[in-house]
Formats: sequence, structure tokens, C-alpha cells
Amino acid sequence: MEITFDFYSTLCAMIFVLLLGTFIIKKSKFLQDYNIPEPVVGGIIVAVAIFIANKYAGFSFSFDSSLKDPLMLAFYASIGLSADFAAFKKGGKILFGFLFIVTGLLILQNLAGIGVALVMGENPLIGLLSGSITMSGGHGTGAAWAAEFIKEPHNYAPAMEIAMAAATFGLIAGGIIGGPVARYLVVRHNLVSKDKSGKDDTLFEEPERERLITANSFIESLALITICLLVGTELKKIVTFVTMPTFVWCLLVGALLRNVLSATKIHTVFDREVSVIGNVSLSLFLAFALMTINLSQLISLALPMLTILLVQIIIMVLYSIFVTYRFCGKNYDAAVLSAGHCGFGLGATPTALVNMQTVTKHYGPSHMAFIVVPLVGAFFIDIINAFVISGMVNLPIFN
Repeated sequence: MEITFDFYSTLCAMIFVLLLGTFIIKKSKFLQDYNIPEPVVGGIIVAVAIFIANKYAGFSFSFDSSLKDPLMLAFYASIGLSADFAAFKKGGKILFGFLFIVTGLLILQNLAGIGVALVMGENPLIGLLSGSITMSGGHGTGAAWAAEFIKEPHNYAPAMEIAMAAATFGLIAGGIIGGPVARYLVVRHNLVSKDKSGKDDTLFEEPERERLITANSFIESLALITICLLVGTELKKIVTFVTMPTFVWCLLVGALLRNVLSATKIHTVFDREVSVIGNVSLSLFLAFALMTINLSQLISLALPMLTILLVQIIIMVLYSIFVTYRFCGKNYDAAVLSAGHCGFGLGATPTALVNMQTVTKHYGPSHMAFIVVPLVGAFFIDIINAFVISGMVNLPIFN
């Protein structure tokens, strides 16, 4: 029996996931202590319930996905609109150092995946698909490369299933381990946030901070978001000489629009208001993504793939603690950066932002982390990953 959720019932389900996650976290000291995000908790519970209903009662569920992409694009547009170029200077050496660290993980993820696959006598493509393609690249990069591996000369038929399952596994894992890693670092090293003065507006660090919003100002901010979505999606269609995801175009348009308006003094972007729209979009997007994951894909994974994915989690945890944290300054900002790195190193940039939001809400703000992670996760990671993957594919073992 198939149960179909239309637009309105799907929206209600997404909100229910967030409320469920919030309720359960309030009742669980463990979840509070380890900073597990609300969309992850509610989403996994609903996904498990859907799986059980499908497997043992014959129910199948179909959700309206029309909100998914707009929510994701709205979130990235809000990041762009919050990107004051003058603030980029604050990233300084930390930004480029973090970028170097992220690149190192991309290479390590691929070498680990390929190595485990070869040791277990499997096609090395399963290792590559379970490496930076899906761990740092997510579902979009995974689907794109899987489509290539299905064709000549690789002819690897299960590429798409492996890519989607690995990306889903990584999304869940990235949302689970980020908070505990940051908590471990904060507690072990007695770290304290230095950004507690409250002199300037926090953006994505403190999504629950009180905001004074009027109907007119909200419409103005919403107009800026919609302009970013419209222009960004059109640029994706028009610009064919360079391949970039739509969300990157929306982010770039947002950043350009913000700074043009600022330079010409035509309009002042209401940062706190834009952050409200961005945070709501982010939470709803993750709620949908997690409640609709196909757990049967994960359960049906073969032993080699599960082994590779578990190795990737171990590598991410150790790398964030012993490399990311140490080389980013060994301070509170570095701990929050480590949580963010866990998010998009295994899942996606929205997961990284949720991880950091949860940590900063618990221990205090980190403006530096919220400057660096969106820039690296949204601007640079896909470009660098494409070069890394292309280099790996040209290795003799794949030809």
C-alpha cells in the first residue's frame, strides 16, 4: 500500500521531524551532552519507522520533493548574502590553512578507500566511490561520478547504488560525530569561546538568538533571497563552459549582490533576518533529506563497503582531532572548525553548519569558524575535489 504525501503534508512531516528531534533531545542528557543536531535525531527516527512500516507492513511512502532544492538554494543564498567581503579578511591564514588541511583529507579518503577495496579483493572503484566522491562530495558529486563509471571504459553497473548509499551513510555519520568530537576537544583542553561580548550580530552561530523582525523588512530580505535563486538557476543554464552546482551559483550571486548593495549604499542587508531565513531553510532541508533516506540501501551493503565506510569514519575522527584541530590553532575556534570538518568531510556543508550551530549554542559563538567553513565547503571543496578525483581515476589500477 502506497501512502502519498502532497506538498502540504510533506511540509507538515518535515516540521514534525524537527519538533520530534527537539523533544527527544530535551529528554536525553546524552544527546544534549554530545550535541547531536535536532534534524539528525528526528530524521533518523522517522526514517527507521518508514523502513519498518515498508518491510513488515507493506507500506510505501512517497513525499513531495518540490521544497527540497529551493530550501537548499535558499540556505546557500543566505550564506552569500551574509558574506561581507570585508569580513573575509578575518579568515586570514586560518582560511588557507584549513583549505590545505581539507585537501589532504580528500587524498587520504581516496587512498584509504582504494586500499581497503584492494586488500579485500574488490573492484577499486567501490573504494573510490566510497572515498572523497561521496564522503566530501555528497550525493550530487556521487551521482555525477557514478554516471561516468557506469559507462565505458569502466562499465561498473552498481556504481549509482554504491554512491547513493555511501553518501547517505556519510551524511548520517557526519551529523553524528561532529558534536562529540568538538565536545571531546573542548572538555579535554578546557577551551573557552572568546566571542562572548555580543557586540556584533551573530549569524549562523546562534540561530535561536532573539531577532527583531518586521513584515516589511522580512519581505525585503525574502526578495533578496528569491533574486539569488532566480539569477543563480538561470546562470546554471546559461554558463556551460564551467560546471558548478546550482547552489554555488546562488551563493555567488548572493555574495555579489550583498557587496554591490553595500558599496553603492542602495540597501543594507539585514544580517539577522537573512540568518533566520537561512536557518529555517537549512533545518527543513536536512529534515527532509534524513527522513527520506532509503535505509534498505545501507542494510543491503556488502561487507567490503561497510568496512570502507567505517574506516572513513575512523579516519575523519582522528584527522579532525590530530590534524584539523592542531593546525587550526589548538583553540576554541579550532574545535568548532573540527566539528564543521566532520560535517562536510563525511556529509555536506549544511551538515557542517548544523554541527557548528549545535556546538556554539552549547559552548559559545565562534565567528571565525562561520567565516571559514562556508567559504571552503561551498566555494572551494567541489573544485579541488574534482581535480583530486580526476587524478585518482587516471591511476593505472583503473585503466
